[in-house]
Amino acid sequence: MTIIEEASGRCLCGGVTFVAQGVQPKHHACHCDMCRRWSGSPFFGIEVSSVEFSGAENIVRYTSSEWAERGSCGVCGSGLFYFLKPADSYSISAGVFDDQSGFQLDNEIFIDHKPPGYAFAGNLPAMTEAEVFAKYAPSE
Repeated sequence: MTIIEEASGRCLCGGVTFVAQGVQPKHHACHCDMCRRWSGSPFFGIEVSSVEFSGAENIVRYTSSEWAERGSCGVCGSGLFYFLKPADSYSISAGVFDDQSGFQLDNEIFIDHKPPGYAFAGNLPAMTEAEVFAKYAPSE
């Protein structure tokens, strides 16, 4: 799958809109406790090279760890993004894009936190919490 050059989206009420560039069509499902509590389900994160928000005054940022923030619309509550501070990068919620037809679930992370009540079709690559931190944690 090729990178989507540009894609737009919005929250439920339209108070926050965005245009993202360099949109990665293959995405993951994160089953960590924080993602599930924040989004109400696994977080389907779409990595983007850059994003411009309109209605930024409606965005509420929550510092969920030393390295990340989660952004939501302060009006309607839509979960918008996961922001990785050290990389200065956004992972946008798949559900807030206007056109989701080009997206494909590619892998699952924090699989050891997934509750037993659901499963995805297919045999997707999956990583545990320890594997995720071993692969992506910044070196000290």
